[in-house]
Amino acid sequence: MTTPKKPPSQQAKTPGKKPPSIKGANKNIDAHREQTPGEFLTTNQGVRVGNDQNTLRAGTRGPALLEDFALREKITHFDHERIPERVVHARGAGAHGFFQVYESMAEYTSAQFLQDPATITPVFVRFSTVAGSRGSADTVRDVRGWATKFYTEEGNFDLVGNNIPIFFIQDAIKFPDLIHAVKPEPNNEIPQAASAHDTFWDFVWLTPESTHMIMWHLSDRALPRSFGMMDGFGVHTFRLINEAGVSRFVKFHWRPLLGTHSLVWDEAQKLAGKDSDYMRRDMWESIERGNYFEYEFAIQLIEEADEHRFPFDLLDATKIWPEEMVPLRRIGKMTLNRNPDNFFAETEQVAFHTGHVVRGIDFSNDPLLQGRLFSYLDTQLIRLGGPNFVEIPINQPLNQMHNNQRDGHMRQMVNLGKVSYGPNSLGGGRPHQAVPAQRGYASYPQRIDAPKLRERSPSFDDHFGQATLFWNSQSEPEQEHIVLAFRFELGKVESLQVRERVVDLFTNVDLELARKIAAGIGVADPATNGGVSGANQRLKQGWDTFGVTDRPGEKRQGLPAKAPELSMTSTPMGNVKGRKVAVLAADGVDGAMVTQMETALKRAGIVVELIAPHLGMVESSKGKALPVTKSLLTVASIMYDAVLVAGGQQSVATLKQSGDAVHFVSEAFKHCKAIAAVGEGVDLLLAAGCIGAPGAAEQDGAALAAQGILADRATKNAVAVAQQFVGLIGQHRFFARQKRDQMP
Repeated sequence: MTTPKKPPSQQAKTPGKKPPSIKGANKNIDAHREQTPGEFLTTNQGVRVGNDQNTLRAGTRGPALLEDFALREKITHFDHERIPERVVHARGAGAHGFFQVYESMAEYTSAQFLQDPATITPVFVRFSTVAGSRGSADTVRDVRGWATKFYTEEGNFDLVGNNIPIFFIQDAIKFPDLIHAVKPEPNNEIPQAASAHDTFWDFVWLTPESTHMIMWHLSDRALPRSFGMMDGFGVHTFRLINEAGVSRFVKFHWRPLLGTHSLVWDEAQKLAGKDSDYMRRDMWESIERGNYFEYEFAIQLIEEADEHRFPFDLLDATKIWPEEMVPLRRIGKMTLNRNPDNFFAETEQVAFHTGHVVRGIDFSNDPLLQGRLFSYLDTQLIRLGGPNFVEIPINQPLNQMHNNQRDGHMRQMVNLGKVSYGPNSLGGGRPHQAVPAQRGYASYPQRIDAPKLRERSPSFDDHFGQATLFWNSQSEPEQEHIVLAFRFELGKVESLQVRERVVDLFTNVDLELARKIAAGIGVADPATNGGVSGANQRLKQGWDTFGVTDRPGEKRQGLPAKAPELSMTSTPMGNVKGRKVAVLAADGVDGAMVTQMETALKRAGIVVELIAPHLGMVESSKGKALPVTKSLLTVASIMYDAVLVAGGQQSVATLKQSGDAVHFVSEAFKHCKAIAAVGEGVDLLLAAGCIGAPGAAEQDGAALAAQGILADRATKNAVAVAQQFVGLIGQHRFFARQKRDQMP
């Protein structure tokens, strides 16, 4: 085995300096990477192959010969190229990067990578969907997995979380039931990558602890715009332990510097057909362009003595720690700046495990976390062929491995000498155990004195208080989206009883929410059907039938009335780096205008693509040829953050006659995106119904801008319009337009 290289130089960051590259930081990967194709084709044994196009046979038309070792090796390897896909999180995409802490966290943890701001820690991150198979789409409504492997100098630390801070269940023993319920129904393997079906919602109404998570799952958080525009959470409660042995409870967070933004449901559905790789393509292209994804690492800390001072249990994975009660502290930044060289070798073979922690980080008694400590290792043993998955380059730590583990399937390390046990004298006692003074890992000595039983703490009983907090904290458009999501999901449920019981369940969250859900799915209005008390009685009767012991209507005291951070409207606005703008044009376009506006947009970090009825070139009104990025046949407005229509009488006349062009603008309007038009381009907005009658643009310019639309017939204002357009793009969406519920 090669000796892994330490992380890159421990030099302090220089303000304004280009982010350091960690290419080559992990020698384990570099040593196995074929830099250039070999001159000659060989077998896996290094034997040069003279003819790889024809099987060895007896005569030109005779039978194939068993002795053709080149054929047998090639076909055998091909037959075994696919490994079992992950049971959950099967579809994913990954990237390399690095992490640096802002200031020493020695007061709270002895973890070495959180001590020195000059330390650059390599990372590999894998984003994923949960329910779908590898062949499903990126934009389905789902929780997004977010797993980070920190290659620290003291070993690998895996932070395995999601883009939602809580989970459906409180105890890991229920995890197989949850996944069996949400996966395609076993009788017909339908539907793929979707929770909108009977078995999932039957599980929900019989599992009231899932109520809070359902609110998040049906919010826009489950439809992220990009991997670079979604929050990440460790979900579980961990411990940070300092050199003095003092323990504090901690939750981990990732916050994107681009802000937290989402798709809208209509967009997400259409993208699944137009470009099922939308999110992984976005990350790949962004990194290749140098628009690296950046995230701040943040923590919430609770002192050990304060464990029982909150109206929720710190060990309950279905609960958040509201930031009004437990402030967030941003302690470092991660930058993803390099795409994998080989998807299978890195993204597919990377193995994460919640049990991979380093000194200074320890576990809590969170019952969901405790089960995952077993599950992840067990999964990797099956999926990657045995216990030696740690020797796959992407999984190897930076510091060398030394232990007495030997042999097993696919062993790659060549251990020397006769000693493979401990204690020993023949090998000088090596490898020695490291005591805490030698920075050996030691678990927190928590005192435990309790009976053995299968029960859950009563402090886990409030299943509705935080769900209500989440609902009350959403903006009006976000609440509308949640209601529509409920109606879509439950509209796919065939069982009337299941639909009725789900409505009953959510009367405990908010009666008006339950009434709005009921109105769209053929269920009686709960307000006229006994109200909350009647709904709870029906639930209790149902739960008694199926052996559910949970009860509705638990305590809610102590929580804030609202938590602004739960609404995505509180996310930082204005960062347009990497945003994509489609410029619609055809032959006869005002080329000078296109160049001026494109320059202004690119200066702000925006990616600009010229979209025309055909590929190749479009000829400007002055005879200059402009290169077309994509044709209207292969793209749609759903793939862009904003739309710009350039001037030019002939160009706009052509676009007005194009159904695809008119639809492009109309759809961007429906999805509440920023739209701009200059000169004759305003006429395309009129044709698409985005603005009023001719002349309205000039009269109502300020009102239109408030709705995310710029329409200016004065071509001399092109640069000023582009600069104003940048500001609108930074606002992401203009949901005031969604009240106009039709495609213009």
